[in-house]
Amino acid sequence: MPHWLQLMLESLPSLLWAALIFTVPLTLLSFVLGLTVGLGAALARLFGAKPLVALVRFYVWIFRGTPLLVQLFLIFYGLPSVGILLDAFTAALIGFTLNIGAYTSEIIRAAIGSVPKGQWEAAYSIGMTWSQAMRRTILPQAGRVAVPPLSNTFISLVKDTSLAAAITVPEMFQAAQRIVATTYEPLILYVEAAILYLAMSSVLSALQTRLEERLNRYGGFLEARS
Repeated sequence: MPHWLQLMLESLPSLLWAALIFTVPLTLLSFVLGLTVGLGAALARLFGAKPLVALVRFYVWIFRGTPLLVQLFLIFYGLPSVGILLDAFTAALIGFTLNIGAYTSEIIRAAIGSVPKGQWEAAYSIGMTWSQAMRRTILPQAGRVAVPPLSNTFISLVKDTSLAAAITVPEMFQAAQRIVATTYEPLILYVEAAILYLAMSSVLSALQTRLEERLNRYGGFLEARS
C-alpha cells in the first residue's frame, strides 16, 4: 500500500471523529441560531422603529464588513481583556452566529420584500392580524424565495468552520493540523481534509438541488391554481 494512502486511512477516523463532535454541531447550532437572529433583524429592519432600524443596520454593517476570522479573534482573544472569558467552542459559536445572522437578515429581508403587497391586503381582508398574516401568508412565500441563498450560506458555513481552528476549537481542520505536527506530512493531510470538506459540501449541494426542485414543483402547482 502506498505511504500516502496508508497515512490517509490511519488519520481518517480522527478527522471524522472531530467532524462529528465539533464541526457538525458547530455548523448546525450556528446556522439555527444565526437564522433566528437574522429573522429577528430582518423583521426589525422592515417594521421596527427608527432607532431599532439604525441599530440593526449598524450590526449588519459591522459583521458583513469585517472578516470572520477577525471577529473570532476579537471574541476569543479580545474579550478577556475586558473580563469576559469564553471557552473556544462558545466563542466560535457566538462569532459564527452573529456573522450568519447578519447575512441571513439581508436574505430574509429581501425575500419578505419580494412578496407582493396584495398578499398582505388579501390576508387582512379575511380578518388576519399582522402576526397571523406574517406566519400563514408572508413567511411561507418568502421562505420559498429564501431557500437557495440560505442553502448556499449553510454550505459556506460548513467550510468556514475550519476557521475555528485558529481559536483552538478541535474541529476537523485542527485535527488535521495536529496529525501534521507529528507526521510532517502537510500535503497529504490537508488534501485529505479538503476532500472531506468537498464531500460534505457536495452532499449538501445535492440535497439543496432536490429541495429546490420540490419547491419549484409546489410553486408551479400553486401558480396553476391561482
